[in-house]
Amino acid sequence: MDLRHYQSVISNNVRAALAEDLCDGDITAQLIPAQQRAHARIISRERAIIAGRAWVDEVFRQLDPSVQVVWRVRDGEWVRPDQVLFELTGPARSLLSGERCALNFLQTLSGTATRCRYYTDSVQGTGVKLLDTRKTLPGLRIAQKYAVQVGGCYNHRIGLFDAFLIKENHIAACGGIHQAIESARQIAPGKPVEVEVETFEQLEQAQQAGTDIIMLDNFSPANMNQAVEQVHSTDGKRPMLEASGGITDATLREYALTGVDYISIGALTKDCQAVDLSMRLATE
Repeated sequence: MDLRHYQSVISNNVRAALAEDLCDGDITAQLIPAQQRAHARIISRERAIIAGRAWVDEVFRQLDPSVQVVWRVRDGEWVRPDQVLFELTGPARSLLSGERCALNFLQTLSGTATRCRYYTDSVQGTGVKLLDTRKTLPGLRIAQKYAVQVGGCYNHRIGLFDAFLIKENHIAACGGIHQAIESARQIAPGKPVEVEVETFEQLEQAQQAGTDIIMLDNFSPANMNQAVEQVHSTDGKRPMLEASGGITDATLREYALTGVDYISIGALTKDCQAVDLSMRLATE
């Protein structure tokens, strides 16, 4: 994901975060003389994949452009406990006022990237691509989607606008799988069309209707194997297959070995645990 295309999103993320934290001003920071300068080091307290530098930079750009941010690591890099991630130099008030917002972004996105790398390593060698979902933190969709890529996984769709995902209720409202797919082709030609199926009968209908991707929802590994065999044995262009629903750490590799093209996992973004980071400050 090229973050240059999302600078306005990053700016809005940071603006909202600073507004909810600072509101009318940091009254605790006012205990420090305005002219006092400081230097700070931000360290990791655990092993992690780093993601979110652009959000940290934007925090201090908006809060106080005089603060100097010097990075010691890159996004996507493994870090170890007690490793320095970046250093700050500037007015002590600004460093302390921006600390929490900056670290909130960095530790949350690093947590997402680290979890994604764990899952990526779990399916290494299978050829499957792990996809995220729309189960992201409100307001941080682009941020977490970026962190997913940093961690080695892939983005499914950004929102409801860039691809069709026809589920049970859509099928019922449209009158059937064929009708839903036909309508999708008319509404937005060229947009990817994916259909969620729960039975082998629906699988056959979706394949015959010419959908691009079929999501196999809550299929057991045995049924997943059967579905893959059924689709792969058909002549002509075949749809891509995606496994979804009820897949855990314990069963992930088993599903990956069935031959599906994708596995979508909501836990990549909704169950991430923030990385433990700390700021060490010294006045000049």
